[in-house]
Amino acid sequence: MSASPSSPSAPPTLHSWNEPDGLAARGTLIVLAGRGEYGGVYERFGRRLAFDAYRVRALGDPTADPAVLDRAAKLLADESLPGPKVVVGSDTGALYAARLAAEQPTGIDALILAGLPTSPWTSGSWEEERAARTACPTHQGRLTDDPHFRRGALDEPADPPELRLDLVRVPVLALHGADDTISPLDRALSSYEGFPEVRTVTFNGGRHDVLNDALHRTAAATVVLFLERLRLSADLPVIAEGLA
Repeated sequence: MSASPSSPSAPPTLHSWNEPDGLAARGTLIVLAGRGEYGGVYERFGRRLAFDAYRVRALGDPTADPAVLDRAAKLLADESLPGPKVVVGSDTGALYAARLAAEQPTGIDALILAGLPTSPWTSGSWEEERAARTACPTHQGRLTDDPHFRRGALDEPADPPELRLDLVRVPVLALHGADDTISPLDRALSSYEGFPEVRTVTFNGGRHDVLNDALHRTAAATVVLFLERLRLSADLPVIAEGLA
């Protein structure tokens, strides 16, 4: 696999997007990136959620930087950030998000787990990895040109934590692409079986990087609907019906 472009400097450890001036913030999302990613990869997601008055704080890849979890804990304890506070994890970030909720639940009101990894995966080329990650040409171009994104990270040995949803006591929204070849849908759904607090949403044609895939607008809208329900109650009352 070809190497990623050389990086002149390390990316910031935190990327932030805030609600528009004049609007009251409706909550805070803390994003844990997946393998090879960093917070800036979620700029499009962060801007979209911020437009709906949710603050977004995106951190790096915990498999590459264990300090990410300490930074997440500090954000959860930061009283200047409004609740509800939701930890969002993509790829192995989803496993670390669940670990936080299981081991350090204080301050966490809900989880959003996207593209949960279920088994090792090996690509044959950068082109294969890029296609497996996302069908969105804009995001494919960003990953190709971004000097901070690490190509081939999905192939690297990693020791992420075990998924311990049995210890999670907050609502969980699980997002997964139906055409995810990195983490096949049937295996991901099997991982969520038996946990009534998990609500799963699958995306037809969706690939691994659900939040940055071709259906990213639908994914963001799904997240906003979940957040609006969460603001009413942890029981997630239904606020819209009849959508086919």
